[in-house]
Amino acid sequence: MVEPTVERIVMEAGGAGLSGWQALAPGGAPRALVLALHGGGMHAGYFHGRAHPSLSLLRLGAALGFSVLALDRPGYGESKARFPEGLSMRGQADALYAAIEDFGRSHPTGAGCFLLAHSYGLKVALHMAADPRGAELLGLDGSGAGLRYDPAQLERVRRAREPGGEGPSMRDLYWGCEDLYPPGSFAPETAPTADIPAMENLEAPRWPEILPPIAPKVRIPMRLTVAEFEPWWEAGEAARVQTRALFSGAPRLEIEVQPKAAHNISLGWAARAYHLRALAFAEECIQARRGGEAAG
Repeated sequence: MVEPTVERIVMEAGGAGLSGWQALAPGGAPRALVLALHGGGMHAGYFHGRAHPSLSLLRLGAALGFSVLALDRPGYGESKARFPEGLSMRGQADALYAAIEDFGRSHPTGAGCFLLAHSYGLKVALHMAADPRGAELLGLDGSGAGLRYDPAQLERVRRAREPGGEGPSMRDLYWGCEDLYPPGSFAPETAPTADIPAMENLEAPRWPEILPPIAPKVRIPMRLTVAEFEPWWEAGEAARVQTRALFSGAPRLEIEVQPKAAHNISLGWAARAYHLRALAFAEECIQARRGGEAAG
């Protein structure tokens, strides 16, 4: 099998250039387009982890017949000069829809666009799904964001930020146990980290207020993954019940746990297993869309 080519790109998105990575399906006839959205403090390289070949969603997705587009969200990468403060979640959603449209002018997208998003990227993806244009999306697979922040984690962050404090390091808070990641994952030349735009720091604390009005508007299949060692979000049974109730318009909602994973699932040893499950869900969404069209 020919190894998929992963290319660095800059594409048009409503007058702004968004940088990122793409891996096109061999033969030019993808099953679908997978748009991958990274979290806060990361960049698009999150989905093309360099610490180990098995981590790359781009390579795996293209090998399985998908075209994969991992973009630096507005305020990151090439667009940082245009949006030095970043954009709101709503503004990012609009820019990313423009990027999908631009991509589709020169590349086939198969059955349509499937969103795969992590952490802050999942928050943006949910805004995309809740938009009227979201009905055209195939589905959404997300990880690293929930309904409410875990109060214990917020306290650990407060202690870590205190001058001379004895709390855990910020790396430990965001990444979790080092053994969950391949050697070299934390090296500066390997870790896909980036500065967080000011707008994201302003909106992130408000997420528990932002989500409830938009969640019922999501009307596409969803799969949410919680890392076994996720520290940031409440993930117990009560949170799951409330999540299912909140996304009342979604025709399908799965909530699963990814074993042996921390917050940054796509950078750890669990990445390949998670990506395979996410792409399998994308395939099921393709079949569901085709079944619905046939019934119609």
